Amino acid sequence: MKLLKSLLLVLILSNANAQEKVNYQKPPKEILNLVDISPAPSVRIDKKGEHLIFLYRNSYKTIAELSQEEVRLAGLRINPKTNISSRINYFNNIKLKKTTDNNTSQIKGIPKNAMIANFKWSPDQSKATFTNTTHDGVELWVLDIITKEASKITNAIINANLGTPYKWFKDGSALLVKCIPANKKPLIDSQKVVPTGPTITISEGTKAQNRTYQDLLKNPNDEYNFEQLAISEIRKVNLDGTSTVWSSAAMYSTFSFSPDGNYIIATSIQKPFSYLVPYKRFPQETKIYTKTGKTLKTINKIPLSEVLPKGFMATRVGKRSMTWRKDLPATLIWAEALDNGNPKMDVEFRDEIFQLNAPFDETPKSILKTIDRFARIDWTTNKEFAIAYDYWWNTRNTRTYVFSPSTPSKKPTIIHNRNYQDRYSNPGSPVTIKNKYGHAVVHINNNNIYLIGDGHTKNGQFPFIDKLNIASNKTTRVYESKYQNKKESIHSAITIDKGLFLVRIESANEYPNYYLRNIHKTDPPKQITFFKNPFTSIQNVHKEVIKYKRDDGLELSGTLYLPIGYDRTKKEKMPMILWAYPVEYKDKSSASQSTSNPNRFTYPFWGSMLYWVTRGYVVLDNASFPIVGEGNKEPNDSFRKQLVANGKAAIDAVDSLGYIDCNRVAVGGHSYGAFMTANLLSHSNLFAAGIARSGAYNRTLTPFGFQREERSYWEAPKVYYTMSPFMHADKMKTPLLLIHGKADNNSGTYPLQSERYFNALKGLGAITRLVMLPKESHGYRAKESILHLLWEQDQWLEKYVKNRNNSTSKEVN
Repeated sequence: MKLLKSLLLVLILSNANAQEKVNYQKPPKEILNLVDISPAPSVRIDKKGEHLIFLYRNSYKTIAELSQEEVRLAGLRINPKTNISSRINYFNNIKLKKTTDNNTSQIKGIPKNAMIANFKWSPDQSKATFTNTTHDGVELWVLDIITKEASKITNAIINANLGTPYKWFKDGSALLVKCIPANKKPLIDSQKVVPTGPTITISEGTKAQNRTYQDLLKNPNDEYNFEQLAISEIRKVNLDGTSTVWSSAAMYSTFSFSPDGNYIIATSIQKPFSYLVPYKRFPQETKIYTKTGKTLKTINKIPLSEVLPKGFMATRVGKRSMTWRKDLPATLIWAEALDNGNPKMDVEFRDEIFQLNAPFDETPKSILKTIDRFARIDWTTNKEFAIAYDYWWNTRNTRTYVFSPSTPSKKPTIIHNRNYQDRYSNPGSPVTIKNKYGHAVVHINNNNIYLIGDGHTKNGQFPFIDKLNIASNKTTRVYESKYQNKKESIHSAITIDKGLFLVRIESANEYPNYYLRNIHKTDPPKQITFFKNPFTSIQNVHKEVIKYKRDDGLELSGTLYLPIGYDRTKKEKMPMILWAYPVEYKDKSSASQSTSNPNRFTYPFWGSMLYWVTRGYVVLDNASFPIVGEGNKEPNDSFRKQLVANGKAAIDAVDSLGYIDCNRVAVGGHSYGAFMTANLLSHSNLFAAGIARSGAYNRTLTPFGFQREERSYWEAPKVYYTMSPFMHADKMKTPLLLIHGKADNNSGTYPLQSERYFNALKGLGAITRLVMLPKESHGYRAKESILHLLWEQDQWLEKYVKNRNNSTSKEVN
């Protein structure tokens, strides 16, 4: 009896401690003061560089907003009452400023409690449009730049569930708008419907190796509801609000005008739907219309794409990537695979690009073949030249072609052939201007184009503008940022021929602002925005980029922050937080490159560890965690070994500076960084505690690939087993805080991953805590959730890192 009472007491205590009733908490004041701030507005500038639009938003949603009704269908998350994404980040106000004026004007007429999205300039940029979401739906509004007034031109009738809901007519007199059909049927509440039979899916022997997508259709009721939410009619809406039906109801996903405005291509989703893939892989049909709404022809039919060849570079057969040529009045282009979409096939060219001119009744003309998978084409101010790009993930290679669309028999010139992970050799992106059709095209002058580059180098970051002669392939540098203690970002060209550019300048303690810089003059840039620093309490924190080496000689780096008020002359041993995210590479040279810039503004955000410099912690942020697999070796074949080597090198590097107590180091990460954290704690004794947010821990639950691993579980079972922390839960001896959004929609990171991993750790006696955030997806949005997240992390770090006794040695399993 005594033994039975003891067992009952153990069970009661165990159950009492199984769950903890906690309401939303707030972090300490030092952190709270940095979280509850108003962010700087998003900036839009017109093509003449005359007007700036400022779009304001709140930092976070509320949990009440995230708790509004939501349906999850075919990869979409929709508010069925308003017919727009339930996860959208809205703007709430608009202001206007001339670049020649210091005064900012409030736009008149903005509705109270505005929920603004889908902002777009009119063709001549004298106006702009945006949607406003109300309790009942989505409205369309027009903003007059001259009068600085906004007015509503439709009621809440817009269907914004699939893509951009409207397009401007070329002359700016009206818009094509996707609207809810008058005969739309009510949705079915699946919870209240009595089933008429089971849900059955079949396999008839064809391999369909898809990623673990979430929010898929599950039954006929889902199919019905998806159709009702996707269907819309396209209406022509005039600026005075009058409208007429332009095209009858269909499940329109995308539509776009030809550059001359005389034709429209519109793509609609067709049946049958799928329970295996999201809506973008459902059958589709693309038709060409005149601007008056007359159907000319069906230009493309795409079948259901459940089954593709294996590999990241696999694609479907038939026409894909169909767009308008930006430099011609009305010419369609598209790509077609020459390898049947199968990356395993050995072919001379992977893709062929075709074009078809209006009135679209001729045989399509081949204009280019690419060696690897087609990426895109940049059209130019000279219709005899175009710039194309291809890429191949397996080799991390990309090419840049200069070719003549008018003379396809002329062999293209390859001007760049490089590893796209090699940031030091990145030549930059071409400068564009608006052509007579209002489209952005690459500016060519005497065979010269201009390239804007980020300017990452071994010695720091120095953004540049190069002039490249596409005939000789000779490059001349025309501008390079000289800042040593600031970071300059070249945003865009305002007037390339006059050398006028929009740039953004910041420093570690100087809030980012926009400037106009003339690269032909030595005058200092002219400041045109004056945003204030809301993070003054950490503006003087010590920040530096440190470089160090892994045990195999690979050079690594990270951004090091010291606690506020830390005296570097005394070298007091402080606790440290290491935050990272693993990245796969095919060569050591690219893996060793650093793009961290110590002059970047110290800007904490909801997921950042920078808040803890106010709590006495050293923070090593964005620490390099490369996973390299050269030649025929895959990076993941030695994932664990490289992971631990990266962690040890980071700790040793900061320890050598004398700043930290090596026995009080925490490690953490989000998503794949959470996966990294669990592996590090399972296979090393380097850390005092860990924080793993929204991760995946059992790779057998993602059997057809994950992250950058394209082999299936059955092809590489040892890799899947070795890399899965769940399989090694018995090795966990370090306290681990698990956090996950209950509504995570990211491929592979089901909330179940954290729940099952926690159960395994608990069953094996590990010290762990699982925090499931209601309504939150893969990234967290609600203010209540974020404040509680910060509280949880602070409590964990204080208990298991800062106040840990100094007894653990740095051993590696």
